Amino acid sequence: MVGGIVSFVGWMSPQLCPASASDHLLCLCFSVPTVAIVSEDDFHHSSNSTYRTTSSSLRADQEALLGKLLDHPPPPSLQRPEDRFNGAYIIFFSLGIGGLLPWNFFVTAKEYWIFKLRNCSSPAPGEEPEDSDILNYLESYLSIASTVPSVLCLMANFLLVNRVSTHVRVLASLTIMLTIFVVMTVLVKVDTSSWTHGFFAVTITCMAILSGTATIFNSSVFGMTGSFPMRNSQALISGGAMGGTISALAALVDLALSSNVTDSALAFFLTADVFLGLCVGLYLLLPRLEYSRYYMRSVWPAHVFSGEGQVPQDSLNAPLVAPGSNCSPTPPLRPILKKTAGLGFCIIYLLFITSIIFPSISTNIVSLDKDSGSPWTTKFFIPLTAFLLYNFADLCGRQITAWIQVPGPRSKVLPGLVLLRTGLVPLFVFCNYQPRVHLQTVVFLSDIYPILFSSLLGFSNGYLSTLALIYGPKIVSRELAEATGVVMSFYMCLGLVFGSACSALLVHLI
Repeated sequence: MVGGIVSFVGWMSPQLCPASASDHLLCLCFSVPTVAIVSEDDFHHSSNSTYRTTSSSLRADQEALLGKLLDHPPPPSLQRPEDRFNGAYIIFFSLGIGGLLPWNFFVTAKEYWIFKLRNCSSPAPGEEPEDSDILNYLESYLSIASTVPSVLCLMANFLLVNRVSTHVRVLASLTIMLTIFVVMTVLVKVDTSSWTHGFFAVTITCMAILSGTATIFNSSVFGMTGSFPMRNSQALISGGAMGGTISALAALVDLALSSNVTDSALAFFLTADVFLGLCVGLYLLLPRLEYSRYYMRSVWPAHVFSGEGQVPQDSLNAPLVAPGSNCSPTPPLRPILKKTAGLGFCIIYLLFITSIIFPSISTNIVSLDKDSGSPWTTKFFIPLTAFLLYNFADLCGRQITAWIQVPGPRSKVLPGLVLLRTGLVPLFVFCNYQPRVHLQTVVFLSDIYPILFSSLLGFSNGYLSTLALIYGPKIVSRELAEATGVVMSFYMCLGLVFGSACSALLVHLI
């Protein structure tokens, strides 16, 4: 795969040979050929990972030994296994769907929230309904309840990378997400008209918990894929786009069938329940695949032996920390930020432009033939052009990165393409955005233009953001891959926050 980085894990039972303490020579005898061994002094140890210091350097003879060994292919016992039947790829793709589908369903059920939160008692003539503030600003409340916990949980997840295992974080977050949706599923058929404010508080609390745990789940799994080939990171990201596409399709079907609002919400939430349960089973299945076990093995420090004795046979089953080594429970942030600064800018600016346009601008572009009364120009125009078309184009852009990965992580073309997307903002603004107060000019006087622009917005967002995201964990050492994945998720969150704030300003300017 273009841009792929080969990593080496799991050395075979090294045995110590006599060596002189004065010249610190490395003399190793192996039952099978292996890769080179480097000094323990070049590493920092932590509970789950091993970090090489940036100031450490290999001796010339060690580098020569490494070069010679790399010239020979590994023996059959060390060959990387194939992903049979694309099992791991399918699992990561499904986990990507499961990470975003519940949140998408939560947001998609807008009519359900309005139905549940409306004031069921008839207000007196001329009086505002008691809950008008809740209904008028519902999306703002949901946005705050989604964004703030996401940022906090991303920070917490970075600190937990070496304190709590990925297995615990993933299963715990999935369990909490499933519990939240079971609660919301039960409340669908509960009459909440007598405690509207209480139900609103429960909804906002559930949204905050769901967003936080979904963030921990997504960033943890994405960090884990940093140890896999890039196609698995791409599968996870494409799965997230598929979650948005499924949600948009479900909304269209619901709109076409015009079913009861509570029945629609019940179908949404039950689907999320089933899929989250499926994600738990798929994640537990992942380490049973030989391909996954190969890449999920702990990265053990390479050891230099100088006569202390033989390595215990169970050293591959228990953490081994060299005497005098420094423990670092928190991954080093500075080298990650330094390595990923360029890609981080690309991700932040990509999502900044995307979130300025979608959904605040694109979902308010109406058909120029709206007065014709056709279902296409009234009922289905916005759901099709703004939601389904954007999500499908986004999915296509992400999926293409499985085969094409250009430009590369160091190319100047990548940030150039990212900056070119700035031109999409005026293109959408000069479509038939309504209502218009300050800017009355409409330049693009055809419904084909928002269709083309939405496709371009989604495709460019999917392709370029996926490239930047999958490159991130590959330009750092394998030991920093998971922490880098969390940092890349934080870049995404920053872009979304900045873009959402600026979109509100742009709407007022129009």
